[in-house]
Amino acid sequence: MRFLPVNLDVLLVELKDLDETLALFDALTAEPIAGVEEIVPAARTLLIQFRPSTIERQALVNRIAGQDLSQRRKGEHRRVEIPVHYNGEDLDEVATLLNISRAEVIQRHTAHDYSVAFCGFAPGFAYLTGGAGFQVPRRQTPRTRIPAGAVALAGDFSGVYPKASPGGWQIIGVTPLQMWDLNRAEPALLRPGYKVRFTDAGPLPAGGLPVPSAPARNDATTATYLEITTPGLHSVLQDMGRPGQTGQGVSRSGALDLGALRSANRAVGNPSDMACVESVLGGLSFSCHGSAVIAITGAHTPVTITSASGLQWQASNYQPIELETGDRVSLGSPKAGLRSYLAIRGGFDVTPVLGSLSTDTLAQLGPEALATGDRLGFTAPVNGTSVSLNEAPAFELPTTANIVTLDVVMGPRTDWFTENAIQLLSSQLWRVTSQSNRVGIRLAGDTPLERSNHQELPSEGTSVGAIQVPASGQPVLFLADHPLTGGYPVIASVASHHLDLAGQIPVNAQIRFNPLGAFEEMQPSTEASFSTADAKNNS
Repeated sequence: MRFLPVNLDVLLVELKDLDETLALFDALTAEPIAGVEEIVPAARTLLIQFRPSTIERQALVNRIAGQDLSQRRKGEHRRVEIPVHYNGEDLDEVATLLNISRAEVIQRHTAHDYSVAFCGFAPGFAYLTGGAGFQVPRRQTPRTRIPAGAVALAGDFSGVYPKASPGGWQIIGVTPLQMWDLNRAEPALLRPGYKVRFTDAGPLPAGGLPVPSAPARNDATTATYLEITTPGLHSVLQDMGRPGQTGQGVSRSGALDLGALRSANRAVGNPSDMACVESVLGGLSFSCHGSAVIAITGAHTPVTITSASGLQWQASNYQPIELETGDRVSLGSPKAGLRSYLAIRGGFDVTPVLGSLSTDTLAQLGPEALATGDRLGFTAPVNGTSVSLNEAPAFELPTTANIVTLDVVMGPRTDWFTENAIQLLSSQLWRVTSQSNRVGIRLAGDTPLERSNHQELPSEGTSVGAIQVPASGQPVLFLADHPLTGGYPVIASVASHHLDLAGQIPVNAQIRFNPLGAFEEMQPSTEASFSTADAKNNS
């Protein structure tokens, strides 16, 4: 068991194999440790997010090291039967790779139960182990689109794609079952620990499989609303995100500058965790239907108010702004920073998805991005609290001319890189490229980072702030809509206290990474080396 640092409040536990990983996951799930907030299981690791105010990192390492992994707990797990039309584009290729017939692939795939080891990649995507025991390589060239319901193989895993997406798994069939359905109490059909049996459903019906309906556009159900005139480059609703949904393959998402979101809400007298509109690079404009109080925080953005009579004035950021019916609001291009946050007193009247109004752009969860003509309803608070007049940015907002210093925690895979690459991470400047979004900031440096370990990394959990290094050697800094699991090594992570700043760095600005210390594997203290079972035996 290895303990690898990820961030100030995140660590990665590496284990011998999948069985040992699931044994530890079962143990930590059956008897939760106070202060542990999220656990993301993967092929050989558990990513554990914790509250340092409740449990210190060393104490957590000691508690985990003392777990008894001699046997998995045998809980009552749900069994799901998945009918499959075995007509996949790669079925013949898989048969050739395994040196068996097409019919035998189907027979062996349906002859055994599978277990859901972990979820990741996309909401509702479950990694299934056991079963036929196939070992199938991924496609050399991934497909740009794999249809929803595709049943596929990769390595020793089976899986079913919950929605259309790119992917490199070998497709052997398709199922009519919806793996992800927000109309269910638990949208994910499969969760860790479930048992799965595939069945042969015969030929695909002549009409094919039904296509799920598209999500509805934003349309107010209240008499008071904001009508979007121009949405700007990208404007979405965001709040504090969706904690506690990793078991369904859903990452937290949420606002990229949480401090600015809280300030916007306090400025209008809302609870600080209510949803705001997060808008990139200005350009958002809307008209108000009803009396309202708004505030705009985050990026240093010009705000122009035009009344119904044509009177025009400039409003300040981080201050409450009173609006009447017919008033029009326009956001200009930011002078510093990247993302603005619009709060409205009483909050937006939009249906939450999994308890949140956040739009997860990678997982395609939550309300649609705003478009011209959308109506965002809002409600007046029943018991209003006083507005705040003392809000201000928590840090100096960066411009394209700035070099932004971000503190980083080295790990968990720093030792997969050459000494030169480790030095380059902090010694050279990294430019923010235009291929950046809510998923991550794509960086460009003069010298790519080279790996010393060229093995394929089994999928493992990732966290916001992770600096993942793909084959190109040019890092990607993960933001809130990052994938739940990933297969490229993470050399370091932006420290939690600089995540809001990272969300405000504009394209073409430069980043300098500042390591808070050298990479160092964590060790349990001597007294933690005795397992729970040992303690019981010696009592």
